[in-house]
Amino acid sequence: MDIQIFQIDAFTNDVFKGNPAAICPLEHWLNDDVLQSIAAENNLSETAFFVKNNEKYHLRWFTPASEVDLCGHATLATAWVLFNVFDYTGQIDFQTRSGKLLVCKKGEYIQMDFPLSMPQKCRPPHGLLSALAVKSDIVLSAEDYFVVLDAEEAVAKVNPDFNALSKISMRGVAVTAPGNQVDFVSRWFGPEVCVYEVPVTGSSHTSLAPYWSKVLGKTKLTAKQISQRGGFLKCELNKDRVLISGKAVKFMQGVLSVDVGDGY
Repeated sequence: MDIQIFQIDAFTNDVFKGNPAAICPLEHWLNDDVLQSIAAENNLSETAFFVKNNEKYHLRWFTPASEVDLCGHATLATAWVLFNVFDYTGQIDFQTRSGKLLVCKKGEYIQMDFPLSMPQKCRPPHGLLSALAVKSDIVLSAEDYFVVLDAEEAVAKVNPDFNALSKISMRGVAVTAPGNQVDFVSRWFGPEVCVYEVPVTGSSHTSLAPYWSKVLGKTKLTAKQISQRGGFLKCELNKDRVLISGKAVKFMQGVLSVDVGDGY
């Protein structure tokens, strides 16, 4: 069976930057073990698969190890493929494990409408701060842990002990601080899901944006994820939703030849 594949760099307009995601359009769903094997073979932080369902699209995301509930950069990358390869016009309605996600074009940007997830202050779990080798008075939790630091330079210097960090029971850990040229910066680590550092994490901004919105007293924010590849995001709060916008660029496209077995 031949399957189209696109590798898209998300949250950037330059190849070799942002966060790469593999995108596979499907005519119908394959067995989950086939999808997982493709994602493992791709060995990117995320592989997205989508199937058209009338005027909507069913979208699923897989890391090399498991299926996940939400992925921002692979949603952006999927939308880029629909807009630029399949010539889709108008608003895209994605059906996902996190519910309906609406995506549209806003000038040069692609805007995604995600559910807001306000992080709550918590006591840091044992070993978290030592694994990051940082001191912080503010630790928050939502789907991830969020460790707030004083300055962008402190975020850039974080060098985690990934063996220790992998023992923290949570999807991922983000470190964040006010930015020098943007409203806030962050980095995200996910050894629990077999990803050490993700270059740009759209889903974490569903919690980062409302936190920094409250701290800074503004509903429209700019953000950078200051990983080695880096990425830029625009965030806007709209009631219980977060609008996250970014650019994307195609790195490559090709065809997978996969033996899916009987019945797929």
